[in-house]
Amino acid sequence: MPQETILIADDDSSIRELARMYLEKDGYGVATAVNGVQALIKIKELSPALLVLDLMMPEMDGWEVCRRVRAEGNLPIIMLTARDDDIDKIVGLEMGADDYLTKPFNPRELVARVRAILRRVGTAVTDAPNKKRQAGNLTLDPASREITVAGDRINLRAKEFDLLLTLLDHRNIVLSRDQLLDLVWGYEFYGQTRTVDVHIAHLRDKLSGSDLVIETVWGMGYKLVSE
Repeated sequence: MPQETILIADDDSSIRELARMYLEKDGYGVATAVNGVQALIKIKELSPALLVLDLMMPEMDGWEVCRRVRAEGNLPIIMLTARDDDIDKIVGLEMGADDYLTKPFNPRELVARVRAILRRVGTAVTDAPNKKRQAGNLTLDPASREITVAGDRINLRAKEFDLLLTLLDHRNIVLSRDQLLDLVWGYEFYGQTRTVDVHIAHLRDKLSGSDLVIETVWGMGYKLVSE
């Protein structure tokens, strides 16, 4: 059973307790925070494996918490939004969230998403061959989850790393957004395929110094090619 600690930051006590009940039933340790300031304190104290973060909280909202967390590391974040509004989801992903759920949500879906993200973060080394991938001036090492471009290390979040690994292993092959969702996210994704577009945009920025290009194949998807 998993032993990771999940931090739930939400000012709604019913949300916190429902999520706690289902996550603890699945074997996770659970800590809670009632506002953004408390969330940041508990992140430093507990070093949780994942943060479930509500957008609308007193003292400090989820946007600011996400910004500060991303400035210091790659802690996986699932954002909770009270509105089924694409702009909130897109901005959240662009700020560094790994996933999002719209309230009200099925607590079983939350557990499934937590499990999927932690599996991707924690077992990618065993799920894929450990040999390094080399493409042009880019080197990807699945064992250490490190990437260098022309000898300089670049930092990717967990989903960005998995997305790049998938594209490398399917180089010159067009993958649709649905295929990428399935291969990278590893579960039935209930959101929009815009998620893939956001992560592709991040990868393009971070790979700008490499010999590789992520091409958009209109009406089909994306493929990784050498310049």
